[in-house]
Amino acid sequence: LNFLYFHFNPFLFLPHTAVVHARCYSHGTQESDEEFDARWVTYFNKPDIDAWELRKGMNTLVGYDLVPEPKIIDAALRACRRLNDFATAVRILEVVKDKAGPHKEIYPYVIQELRPTLNELGISTPEELGLDKA
Repeated sequence: LNFLYFHFNPFLFLPHTAVVHARCYSHGTQESDEEFDARWVTYFNKPDIDAWELRKGMNTLVGYDLVPEPKIIDAALRACRRLNDFATAVRILEVVKDKAGPHKEIYPYVIQELRPTLNELGISTPEELGLDKA
């Protein structure tokens, strides 16, 4: 009758493995902020960049959780000028304002840093064009 009192333990049938909690990260190297900025400035400074590459680069850049540094925006605006694409230049400024979100101090800072470039290239801000009121 001893077999009637057999206690079934399901853990006896499982392989003995340790549970390790780990996060899966890419094994690539981490890019510094300076390297990131330099990569995008180099991208937009390509002398043979075309309109599609410019828009693709901006679309990718906007996908990141950040507001691009003024030097990156400067390079993108100069690419717009090389392509005679005023509309994209204004759209870039609109996107920067949108990316700043609730941080109202970021957009004026970016415009302040870009003011010499905007004047040199003859690019108006969305506010100067009245687009902020639409």
